[in-house]
Amino acid sequence: MKKKVYFKTFGCRTNLYDSQVMMSSLEDYDITLDENEADVIVVNSCTVTNGADSHVRSYIGHVEKSGNAKIFLTGCGAHTKGEKLFEEKRVQGVFGQSEKQKINFLLSQDKPFYELGDLNHIDESVVDDFIGKSRAFIKIQEGCNFRCSYCIIPFVRGDARSMDEERILKQISRLAINGFGEFILTGTNVGSYGQGTGTSIAKLMKKISQIRGVRRIRLGSVEPIQISDEFKEILDEPWLERHLHIALQHTSPKMLKLMNRRNVYKQDRELFEFLADKGFAIGTDFITGHPGESEELWQEAMINARALPLTHLHSFTYSKRDGTPSAQMKPEVNGRLAKDRLHELEALIQAKNLDFRKSYKGALDVLIEGEKGGFYHGLDQHFNKIIVESDEDLVGNWIHIQNYEIRGESNYVKL
Repeated sequence: MKKKVYFKTFGCRTNLYDSQVMMSSLEDYDITLDENEADVIVVNSCTVTNGADSHVRSYIGHVEKSGNAKIFLTGCGAHTKGEKLFEEKRVQGVFGQSEKQKINFLLSQDKPFYELGDLNHIDESVVDDFIGKSRAFIKIQEGCNFRCSYCIIPFVRGDARSMDEERILKQISRLAINGFGEFILTGTNVGSYGQGTGTSIAKLMKKISQIRGVRRIRLGSVEPIQISDEFKEILDEPWLERHLHIALQHTSPKMLKLMNRRNVYKQDRELFEFLADKGFAIGTDFITGHPGESEELWQEAMINARALPLTHLHSFTYSKRDGTPSAQMKPEVNGRLAKDRLHELEALIQAKNLDFRKSYKGALDVLIEGEKGGFYHGLDQHFNKIIVESDEDLVGNWIHIQNYEIRGESNYVKL
């Protein structure tokens, strides 16, 4: 009887993809979606914030108390916290992202191991299925050439490099044959795809759209400067999601300089207004409480945020990462104040999202992703959640909705 492996995935869509690669590479083990059944637990970790590290350590503590499963650590946290966890004998093995296709061999090792691998590795894996998912996550690039002052990610994911185009198209073709219609392109810095190779994210998306069965293409986070004239040419294509997530991180010009960001607020606002006029919902990343964020700069940031046509927010309070320039900056911002500012910004964007949903008068195209408590849920073309009440099993189906009820955090329909 094969041993059972459970994957606990933290963090971004890139980690979700990496977990699927590992699942696809297992030959001598069965995969379980119930951690209580597991003989082995693989923790695919995130280290983007101190909080992310804490969540990983807390989860490992939970596993240690609740069972006898062997624990293996991979993901970004392997590079920052793996050595300490390994020395403390809290994990059986630690391995980096470049080693994930060797997982079948690694899990079978009797002796503890610590193998971080190569940060210049280019993924060559092809995934045929996404276990427990209705949408497919496609990693198209790895690493980042930006050096934002607060960010540890380039040091644990390496410099930007792109996956082979033919391999990406081959993978999507296989997944489309297996019934997947929505594809989310992921990576550390997705918009940098093709940099220095004569291609681009826009060219890749055009080729993906020509594959039979592809219905909708979503993007991970891109930078404002990556919405080029070439990218703008695909904005009216029917296969492109009507939501773009464009990372700003702040809206105060002075704070953007302190963060070593490449975007400029005035240009960001012009871009966002252009996209909003085309009907796009727009999300962004934002950090509150970065060193140097005075009350004056925060008020400026809120004035600017109110002027932006934002609908979605992925926000954090600043988290010091050892080895980054921001970790040495002064003055620091009180953690409670940073959290208050976060909540203020979240309330603003929630209100903007509700206004967006109220003002939109068209139909919604929704891929139903799952069921919980007798209700189905999915995301529409604007990346807004919709709750569906139905007597039929809708998981994995596309539904076209004309009439629906707009509620506080999501839309609702009874079929």
